[in-house]
Amino acid sequence: MSTNIVIVENDAQREDAFAVRIAVFVEEQQIPREEELDDADATAVHGVGYVDGAPVAAGRLVLGEGYGKIGRMAVLSSHRGTGMGARVLEALEREGVARGLREFRLSAQLSARGFYDRAGYVADGDVYDEVGIPHIAMIKRR
Repeated sequence: MSTNIVIVENDAQREDAFAVRIAVFVEEQQIPREEELDDADATAVHGVGYVDGAPVAAGRLVLGEGYGKIGRMAVLSSHRGTGMGARVLEALEREGVARGLREFRLSAQLSARGFYDRAGYVADGDVYDEVGIPHIAMIKRR
């Protein structure tokens, strides 16, 4: 089994990222497609994790003023718990640091809070609703 993580450089890789996100968020979690794919996708840095050439994990980094916003982190159910999500997250953070960022923010689904805790993120505020799912703001400084 071969695995690799890429920072998206072409349309085919971008479509791979979208395919993972649609499978997880739209099909599995029933989030409306028009809320999942948004205008930020055009300028975001996207990461994709591949296993044997097939996309299984994805995420994005939206560049803010002095910080990066990690989002749309998704791993196909068949590959959860394999470390692919953590590897995509690390790749996005490395890309952000290379672009001068030292702070990363995200809006974590409450069910994924442990994943982000392990990656060094800390909760910042109270639980809130986003697209009908409980979320919490989290932050990491490097």
